[in-house]
Amino acid sequence: MPSESVLKEKQGIVTELANKLKSSVSGVLVNYKGITVEKDTKLRSDLRNANVDYCVVKNTLIRLAANQVGLDSLDEVLKGTTALAVSSTDPVAPAKILYNYSKFNDIFKIKAGFLEGKVISAEQVKALALLPSREVLVAKVLGGFNAPISSFVNVLNGNIRGLVVALNAIAEKKA
Repeated sequence: MPSESVLKEKQGIVTELANKLKSSVSGVLVNYKGITVEKDTKLRSDLRNANVDYCVVKNTLIRLAANQVGLDSLDEVLKGTTALAVSSTDPVAPAKILYNYSKFNDIFKIKAGFLEGKVISAEQVKALALLPSREVLVAKVLGGFNAPISSFVNVLNGNIRGLVVALNAIAEKKA
């Protein structure tokens, strides 16, 4: 039986982890076993630059915290070594960075994730990672709005151009 101080410390960790999960818009669980310190340092740096919180946590503590916030489905993937990456601002950043990292590191595997309080599979994390960035999506929407306006302007220019050509032909005929 663990001592009372150890138990209180673990309860504090679980509470902190549950708050982190609750305040995050997305997160990804990965199996990090076997990666080198150099690669892990680069990964942590990339995640830190994207404001993604990354930590290695015992499966039992993640399980308890996830159950507190309604992410009970994560229980099935909490086996082996587990690291957790969460973002409170960007729903795509953890998935994008960890998926790109896993493409070049066969050992590094995505287990599952969550998005806005719902558990998603490793395949769904991959699909999320492959989405274009927010800026690209905004540009496509604005381009979609711009296309009809451009076509309308071209039609108006065509009518005006036709009128000018017709008036020019009449002026040449009379001259």
